[in-house]
Amino acid sequence: MTIEALMATGIGWVTACGLYLMLRGRSFPVVLGLTLLGYAVNVFIFAMGRLAIGVPPILREGVAIADPLPQALVLTAIVIGFATTGFVIEMALRSRDASGSDHVDGQEPRA
Repeated sequence: MTIEALMATGIGWVTACGLYLMLRGRSFPVVLGLTLLGYAVNVFIFAMGRLAIGVPPILREGVAIADPLPQALVLTAIVIGFATTGFVIEMALRSRDASGSDHVDGQEPRA
């Protein structure tokens, strides 16, 4: 198995797990699903940058260079994802306090 296939399979599994958790009825699995989906997107962006090993990030004549843009995008996405996760957790806690339920729609399912 090539590294490309292994990377695509890993990103696919993390995305599938994130989507599965986002479809759950409770707030905590939804937050975990959003976080996993964010990780999958970050790894996808990082992998699409065609990372080169052992090449300088400075432009020189006749030498291959490493592209710093994917690393900058992923670093920015990590910071934004952390802030968004904190905001969603705070909203889930306030919703639980207001409705008395941990369910996403505020109502417990009827058995």
